[in-house]
Amino acid sequence: MLKLLLPASALIAATPAAAQDFQSTEALDTLVAQFTGKAIGEEGGARAAVDRRLRLAACAAPQLEWRTDAHDAVVVRCMAPSWRIFVPVDAAPAARAQAAAAQGRTRPADQEPVIRRGDPITVEAGAQGFSITRDGIAMSDAAPGARLLVRVEEREPPIQAVAVQPGRATLPGWTD
Repeated sequence: MLKLLLPASALIAATPAAAQDFQSTEALDTLVAQFTGKAIGEEGGARAAVDRRLRLAACAAPQLEWRTDAHDAVVVRCMAPSWRIFVPVDAAPAARAQAAAAQGRTRPADQEPVIRRGDPITVEAGAQGFSITRDGIAMSDAAPGARLLVRVEEREPPIQAVAVQPGRATLPGWTD
């Protein structure tokens, strides 16, 4: 009888080790802090800790990289087993401005809105030889180049558009 209990107790003792088949979220927090050079909650650091409820397969060598030049998120990736997560970063205003300048654009939020919530607008899309338009109502303010939602049908979900000038927007992906 005692021989049967020993293997069972060994199995129970081994159960916590089996739980270690998951990647430690605390270790990921440490890696992100080392990568960004800032602690969680600091400007330039992760906005929050990695969600403790995640059950990612254990990874021997996680790889980290910036999601964009704006340094707004860190991509943590594991090649084997394959998974990746995005950790939002409280990007410093200087880094955001530098990334925008590098791309030759300014942030739409820095500009005065040309479309205001409740304005009637025309949403356009087209190319050489054809164009389509749709009238709607702006659901938010938007500066030139900024995205906004437009209500075109009362019982349908709003569509997304890009502000061009007062009263005029285009569908994302269509140029003026």
